[in-house]
Amino acid sequence: MEEEFQSALLNSAVNELSRLPGVGRKTALRLALHLLRQDAGVSDSLAKAITELRHGVCYCSICHNISETDICPVCASPRRDATTICVVENVRDVMLLENTGLYNGRYHVLGGVISPVDGIGPDKLEIDSLVERVRAGGVQEVILALGATMEGETTNFYIYRRLADTPVKVTQLARGVAVGNDIEYTDEITLGRSLRDRTPFNGQ
Repeated sequence: MEEEFQSALLNSAVNELSRLPGVGRKTALRLALHLLRQDAGVSDSLAKAITELRHGVCYCSICHNISETDICPVCASPRRDATTICVVENVRDVMLLENTGLYNGRYHVLGGVISPVDGIGPDKLEIDSLVERVRAGGVQEVILALGATMEGETTNFYIYRRLADTPVKVTQLARGVAVGNDIEYTDEITLGRSLRDRTPFNGQ
């Protein structure tokens, strides 16, 4: 049974904070009590930032990365290589790859990986829009930068099959990324080398 607090407002705050991933009720209570000890302006600034984030940030209509405009800065930049698309699982992976400073192409965020156990099929991911981008022309290489997990490899193979009748070259990260790891947990140097030394994806 969940612990109830004497203050209904505190209880409400703890309930909402505990909805966040990785935040249990004990951590939520600690955060709520911390905010109470701060000046009211701290909580006001936090609330404002969260509200502006939720209402001001959208997803790029081309690559599905987060953006404050319909088309994100990467897709809109004439300095980025439009012939290369790096396919990633989520927005966090875009940030990691950008931090390597070794990639100057564009991205495509799938929004997850194929996982039948979790009820995630290809239709729930941004795979159709990736195929449409390739078929529209101008793309020469698609880099599969998904984690070296069973779900990641399944998704890689599915995308490879979907692109099999196009002239685009399909490559994948070199195996500096350990098998079984998501790229989120790979250091930037290893990730950068894996991107630089990418290899053709042969569908095996």
